[in-house]
Amino acid sequence: MGLVRQVGLVRQVGLARQVGLVGTALHCSTGRTCPPPNPPDPTNPPTCPTCPTCPTCPMLKVALTGGIATGKSYVLDRFRRRGLPVLDADTLAHGVMAPGTEAAAAIALRFGPGVIAADGSVDRRTLGSIVFADVNARRDLEAIVHPAVYRAIAAGLRAFELLGGAAFAVADVPLLFETGHASDFDRVIVTASPFDLQLQRLVDRGLTEDDARRRILAQLPTDEKASRADFVIRTDGMFADTDRQVDEIVRTLERKR
Repeated sequence: MGLVRQVGLVRQVGLARQVGLVGTALHCSTGRTCPPPNPPDPTNPPTCPTCPTCPTCPMLKVALTGGIATGKSYVLDRFRRRGLPVLDADTLAHGVMAPGTEAAAAIALRFGPGVIAADGSVDRRTLGSIVFADVNARRDLEAIVHPAVYRAIAAGLRAFELLGGAAFAVADVPLLFETGHASDFDRVIVTASPFDLQLQRLVDRGLTEDDARRRILAQLPTDEKASRADFVIRTDGMFADTDRQVDEIVRTLERKR
């Protein structure tokens, strides 16, 4: 990865030299002033000709969040299919709780050996039944897992930025507002579905209605999340409706970068 990052940076600087932008601040058509590769030359502030692939424009960091069973995974996959770099906090959490990790050991110490599977990983289903029934237990788990997950997200976004070539990257962060990390990102997208539809989706996944209701109510209400978002994607229609909303956000963020 170190070599890949170095090659990415060399290509970025090389492109900057080719278009004559080294040593000058970039005043992009979007209105953003991009940082210069070298100390700026105030006498010659060029306009960045291709902001979406500009070698020095900051990559936008975009958070995708929303309540449980509101279609975040589907929406993240749509961004991925558009060729955008993405991160999934849930996948990162799996890694954080893998066998032999500090988090797995801390979870076993706090919740007992019964939450550890035969392979040494955390049994997420067993653990979930505990933490969604006990607010204090859930907070203890979050205190163990979230710091490591957010460090992994920050590292992943930084790697995408160093590699270059993307106007923005998307990180799926289910508890973004609950953990107070919205300010880590330039834009926030919220997926939204009616409560009854969330409930039905969770029941279809095998949860009892009571368990499903507890998991939904453990998070901030969808309306509150939507009110704090830059973009809201409604996921209670057809897949094509969701796809159109994703495409429009991609176009908007590429213009406003």
